[in-house]
Amino acid sequence: MGRAFQNRKESMAKTSDQKAKVYSKYGREIYVCAKSGGIDPNGNLTLRSLIERAKKDQVPTHVIDKAIDKAKGGGGEDFDTARYEGFGPGNTMVIIDCLSDNPNRTFGDVRTCFNKVKCKIGGQGSVSHMFDHSAIFVFAGNDEEVVLEALMMADVDVTDIELEDGKVTVFAPNTDYGKAKSALTEALGNIEFEVDEIQFVAQNTSPLEGEELEKFEHFLELLNDLDDVQNVYHNAEL
Repeated sequence: MGRAFQNRKESMAKTSDQKAKVYSKYGREIYVCAKSGGIDPNGNLTLRSLIERAKKDQVPTHVIDKAIDKAKGGGGEDFDTARYEGFGPGNTMVIIDCLSDNPNRTFGDVRTCFNKVKCKIGGQGSVSHMFDHSAIFVFAGNDEEVVLEALMMADVDVTDIELEDGKVTVFAPNTDYGKAKSALTEALGNIEFEVDEIQFVAQNTSPLEGEELEKFEHFLELLNDLDDVQNVYHNAEL
């Protein structure tokens, strides 16, 4: 069993309303990324990866183009990143990443989600020390030694590499994201990444069952319903 990491927004997209929320979250994230790092995906690796991921999650092209056009205009909203931490149902650990144009509102909304499940939002660093901030790549393959050699040649500090069911999973520090992706692409050619992103990966997981599991799933729904919430990372075994 490999290290647990979350498949982010796609798990939400089960109804038309939820899909609309996923599109909105991607649109906001693409807009912020393009505005801060440039609108050309060839020169903005983070934007290129984000667009690829959005397409895999079936985000319509017009949503992506609209977000980039909005960034091109130079105006629009100013979004700031905000990160909140705390303890969820069953003493699970949770990290919530947000993009907000009103931090006070966002903090209040996130805290309300904790309160509704009788849990407590924590201070900065309260749980993040129990997660690794990792670049994660998953792709089809059957030889992790070739992959490891390519990464080491590029001076990537590989945290872990796994081979399971014909898929290779690479974990590296988030700061090595660009270097790792370039090394994999150069070494393996036309590679299609099943996962290509930066996440917080829990060092240990916490099993949930019964009432605590139901409460935690409700907690995730409350958080994902917030427009400002982009990603939720946790150590719960669901």
